[in-house]
Amino acid sequence: MGLRDGQGQTPELSCRTPSNGATDRGASHEFAQAELPRVFRTVNILGVSAFYHDSAACLVRDGTLVAAAQEERFTRKKHESGFPIQAIRFCLSEAGIEAEDLDFIGFYEKPLLKFDRLLETYLAFAPAGFRSFRRALPLWLGKKLWLPRELDRGLGLRKRRYVFPEHHESHAASAFFPSPFDEAAIITLDGVGEWSTATWGRGEGNRIDIRQEIRFPHSLGLLYSAFTYYTGFEVNSGEYKLMGLAPYGEPRFRDRILAHLVDVKADGSFWMNLSYFNYCQGLTMTSAKFDRLFGGPPRKADEPITQREMDLAASIQVVTEEIVLKIARHVRAETGSRNLCLAGGVALNCVANGRILREGVFDDVWIQPAAGDAGGALGTALLIWHQLLGQPREAKGGDRQHGSLLGPAYSPESIRRFLDGVGAAYQHLPEDELLDRVSAEMARGRVVGWFQGRMEYGPRALGCRSILGDARNQTMQTVMNLKVKFRESFRPFAPCVLREQVDRYFEMRPNEDSPYMLLVAPVRSDRRSPLTPEQGALSGIDRLKVLRSEIPAATHVDYSARVQTVDRDRHGRFRRLMERFERRTGCPVIVNTSFNLSWEPIVNRPEEAYRTFMSSDIDVLVLEDAMLCKDVQPANLQARRDGVPGRAGDPALFDSWCCPACRAPLRVEEPAARCEGCGKV
Repeated sequence: MGLRDGQGQTPELSCRTPSNGATDRGASHEFAQAELPRVFRTVNILGVSAFYHDSAACLVRDGTLVAAAQEERFTRKKHESGFPIQAIRFCLSEAGIEAEDLDFIGFYEKPLLKFDRLLETYLAFAPAGFRSFRRALPLWLGKKLWLPRELDRGLGLRKRRYVFPEHHESHAASAFFPSPFDEAAIITLDGVGEWSTATWGRGEGNRIDIRQEIRFPHSLGLLYSAFTYYTGFEVNSGEYKLMGLAPYGEPRFRDRILAHLVDVKADGSFWMNLSYFNYCQGLTMTSAKFDRLFGGPPRKADEPITQREMDLAASIQVVTEEIVLKIARHVRAETGSRNLCLAGGVALNCVANGRILREGVFDDVWIQPAAGDAGGALGTALLIWHQLLGQPREAKGGDRQHGSLLGPAYSPESIRRFLDGVGAAYQHLPEDELLDRVSAEMARGRVVGWFQGRMEYGPRALGCRSILGDARNQTMQTVMNLKVKFRESFRPFAPCVLREQVDRYFEMRPNEDSPYMLLVAPVRSDRRSPLTPEQGALSGIDRLKVLRSEIPAATHVDYSARVQTVDRDRHGRFRRLMERFERRTGCPVIVNTSFNLSWEPIVNRPEEAYRTFMSSDIDVLVLEDAMLCKDVQPANLQARRDGVPGRAGDPALFDSWCCPACRAPLRVEEPAARCEGCGKV
């Protein structure tokens, strides 16, 4: 596989040769198949992703997803990249086994092939790429090239054999095998795996077949990340912000992007002009030529967001949607399938996903909830079970992701012990009273931290580690962004809607299934609020002030919403809470956002939920059957913020109420918090 430096012809979606060596260290597809006759009891398969970002582990037993979790939820380091030892321990514990009981262990990509790409990239750009090459080399020589040894060490095993599928094989497997379809087209899109940056193929029964690919350095994911970097957000985490900022701008740079940066063909394949980018040879995403094209240097993270950044966000979002739609139409024509499965980091662009469905390119779309690298752990485990071991797979209507509720759960008894230990004031309530009290608090405009059941796998909170509010409340978006999440005011929130009523509020089909918050749809026109001429003339962030619909807290400035449908089978008590809220208010829609402060991962344990509750303006906390109200807590928020001597303090707050950058204390300066050390807001 040779590096294409952008000086030749467009890298069309070229046919890829199916790999017959899916593992390094001698463990091939043939190895796994040779072991099959000896398998006659329960088969435990561990999937692992690690050493780039969003490390994770997944345990599959006889083809069933038993457990899956991201390492960040345990280490509390956002986008944790290290070996996921705590996530693995959780998966083994959930399955009731030890590491020695594992039959197969899969790693989500081929490290030697990835190192090949690193070397060829350096040689293609030498000596320009030496700084980035020198920076990457120690990690490769220390860990990444010796993955079997690192896995042995991490698991406490000796000389196990491991399966190493390709990166996009893992993505494709994670998209198709848990899906509700017996057959489907498959598209994977991300920054880069080993060499592939995009692939398409087809899945049927218990097999996937990847047919074509686009190769590094031409990458839709890296193109989007370049604009993430240029607009002042952090690559690999700020892409959500860029997508959320896009509706505030106008796509006035679209033609400039297509004329200078990327040449897009009818089938969605594309060629990037690498002279505008620096990710192959440097430590930044964009070059000085990129700066000149768009009128100045990248925005610094602490600088104000201007109309330029809003228009850049709108422009790259439109270009991304156009490319994704062209690829989707090409794949539909080539496969003839009515169903589509999506995975890879770009599949988290829910605006593009929604357009595929609304424009009828495919009849049905299923997107892996953990579409990024974390989902590779799940994909490689299911790939081993179905494709390498040849085990059957039946699609029976619903997906096999179990609502993506695959993480740890905590018993009411353990929660009460914790609350008693920190001296918290709480009430233990039977479910009927709990739901009645919480729905009443939400209807009053209170913000609720909701901690129930198993933690979600993937980047979205889906009703188990969530912060909830009344979607009808005109100030809820601002309150949640500035006083609860401590993040930018423009960020939108997702509506949760009772599934059978989704078409009453959104331009979606009756009973449309969107349980993983990965589709954006417009709010129905009859639910929108008319604008005055003065309101219609507003631009930029000023548009945020305008009431746009009956559910303003969940309606973005372009009348769109990232919809989660809530049903009885997947969502249990969360569904029952929403039913109680509808009974009280007549509204089947609430606001749902992830239970965390902006710089932290989603909470995992009750301790983290309590600290987040106490260090933000969340009014009510529900931990299984325990209900806590902020105004009756012995250690209240204001005491910790003001630092008044002699007032009650709570040691559970000390670790959370500090700067994520330098760990110095935070001081409230309404409507935000400022670090006393580095001064960041």
